[in-house]
Amino acid sequence: MNVPTVAELTTKGEVPEVLFWVGCAGSFDDRAKRVTKAFVKILNAVGTKFAVLGTEETCTGDPARRAGNEFLFQMQAMSNISVLNGYNIKKIVTACPHCFNTLKNEYPELGGNYEVIHHSTFINQLINEGKIKMTGGGSFKGKKITYHDSCYLGRANNIYESPREILEALDADLVEMKRCRTTGLCCGAGGAQMFKEPEKGSKDINVERAEEAIATGATTIAVACPFCMTMMSDGVKNKEKEGQISVKDLAELVVETQGL
Repeated sequence: MNVPTVAELTTKGEVPEVLFWVGCAGSFDDRAKRVTKAFVKILNAVGTKFAVLGTEETCTGDPARRAGNEFLFQMQAMSNISVLNGYNIKKIVTACPHCFNTLKNEYPELGGNYEVIHHSTFINQLINEGKIKMTGGGSFKGKKITYHDSCYLGRANNIYESPREILEALDADLVEMKRCRTTGLCCGAGGAQMFKEPEKGSKDINVERAEEAIATGATTIAVACPFCMTMMSDGVKNKEKEGQISVKDLAELVVETQGL
């Protein structure tokens, strides 16, 4: 796969149109790596001049800040901002809503000012510009798909339509869960349930959310976040439905339809 680093482009005197911020999950989690590869295929297919930081990219600091370690967050953020500003980066695209929210809304106060776009918005723009031609709907034409709103994409940043417009471009039958958009139910990862054992209760929150998705009759649950991907996949496995229902990122759905 053609994935240049910013350092490589700099040595040639070139600057990328966009920096693809891969994120920890997209770099190290086996399932999320497939989403990273899918998005790279899209970027290469449309001829977008992009680059990644590679080993120079570190965690945005989002988990540290959410866990209350403000000192560690600022250390991580300042280190990243130093690298980004050193390369004169202006535009960043990321497939992780947590990275997106932190880079877009929390880095400016520390001197990191960039145009930050989530990959769902970016892909939708490519479709609207005709760079990705969605003809005939492909393998998802008429298939029931439900979309799970990521908290950091939806409620935190008011991005509800771009992901749904991508699914409509697939010519799929979008069936909404009862709790969606502004009243969507968190999968639990935003509350750190992905990183620890749940508190005592009658049901895990991701199982509750998976039940809502299964109830729509959809054969595919579309997500736009690596953490939601893990939680929803585990919820589907808990209900022993992994043979009938797949959990896929929007980028994967587009790649599958386009045969990239």
